[in-house]
Amino acid sequence: MNRRPLGRSELVIEPLVFGGNVFGWTVDEETGFRILDAYLDHGFTAIDTADVYGKGKSETLIGNWLKARGNREKVHIFTKVGAEMSPEEKGLGAQHIHDSIEASLKRLQTDYVDLYQSHRPDPDTPQEETLEAYDKLIRAGKVRVIGSSNFSAEQIREAQELSVVKSLPRYETEQPEYNLYDRERYEGALQDLAVEQEVGILTYFSLAAGFLTGKYRSSADFDKSPRGQRMEKYMNDKGNRVLSALDEVSQAHDATPAEVSLAWLIAQPGVAAPIASATSLEQLESLAKGVRLQLSQDELSRLTEAGR
Repeated sequence: MNRRPLGRSELVIEPLVFGGNVFGWTVDEETGFRILDAYLDHGFTAIDTADVYGKGKSETLIGNWLKARGNREKVHIFTKVGAEMSPEEKGLGAQHIHDSIEASLKRLQTDYVDLYQSHRPDPDTPQEETLEAYDKLIRAGKVRVIGSSNFSAEQIREAQELSVVKSLPRYETEQPEYNLYDRERYEGALQDLAVEQEVGILTYFSLAAGFLTGKYRSSADFDKSPRGQRMEKYMNDKGNRVLSALDEVSQAHDATPAEVSLAWLIAQPGVAAPIASATSLEQLESLAKGVRLQLSQDELSRLTEAGR
């Protein structure tokens, strides 16, 4: 399995990041421990979370697992700051970042995180202030690498220029919404910048909130999961084209639509790894199969055209 660098940093990960947003929501601690154990058994190491996921519940579950297993040095922990924890606790100001990393480290029961990410842009805080706060955390050994999430190409470029001029750390990764159906936020300027500046792309909603699993074919299927009501936006001609192409390629590989969707994502320029969640061991097995699946250029092109 090819390991991929996170931007220009020394951090290297396998081509799958586990999405910890399900922890403390649809996955309890006992099930979460089993899934994370199996995840490591497959050779994966990166786990993504955020302070706001479950208002700390996700980080707490991961921290309890790290303590119980004693395996902190074997995994890469990614978390985020900036989303609203409360009306007074939000944004990318220096004091909030300082307070938030301490709270995250306590919940995660570790003294550092491998990747600390700005969850979304903060129009009220200069980027220089944010990068200076991260610089202090890196110098203190509490953070190894920084990244952004939901930033535009222009915002990342501004941050990169500041990092050069002010000798500050740069964003090595970006988390955009990106999948076979939802492509407008990444393809274009952001993808061009990612390739040019070697910014590692970690995609979220990699399976379009479950649509690309193929289990939602009509409104009658919306009750199949808590995310079912999000499927309405995909029930159109484009969605049907995507599912049809996925079905064809899946049959050729004895794979599922979700597995083929992940294989397509990994093949896209700039993508370091998709972020994907599992709520069962069966789903995890499918994720592992998907990121190892090799598609032909013809199959990749067919899928790309279907999602335009």
